[in-house]
Amino acid sequence: MPPKRIEDADGRAALAAVQAGSTTRTDVATAVRWTLQRLADDVPGNSVEVRVPPFAAVQAVPGPRHTRGTPPNVVETDATTWLALATGELRWDDAVAQARVSASGSRADLAALLPVRTAA
Repeated sequence: MPPKRIEDADGRAALAAVQAGSTTRTDVATAVRWTLQRLADDVPGNSVEVRVPPFAAVQAVPGPRHTRGTPPNVVETDATTWLALATGELRWDDAVAQARVSASGSRADLAALLPVRTAA
């Protein structure tokens, strides 16, 4: 069964709360899940797995579908870094240079896909 979709209003509210300084697990988890959901909606596909443990992972970006084992294209980061990338507060190249994100595979460069579209 697919995960429950987060309504845009709820996602925006959680993201705004985190940007205002909230560190509650509910706000952070909802903001992370919603921005990942938006990424997957905007760039559908199965060639890159974007992981933000412990909150969520999505597959996105058109290309070859992965079905078994560790995907060949993986992006992994923490919640704070992901939300900074998703909102444009942090540039992809800077996050990679600072080792705040791990990206492996030929399709794992998300620079052109960030920030995530979060506006109404």
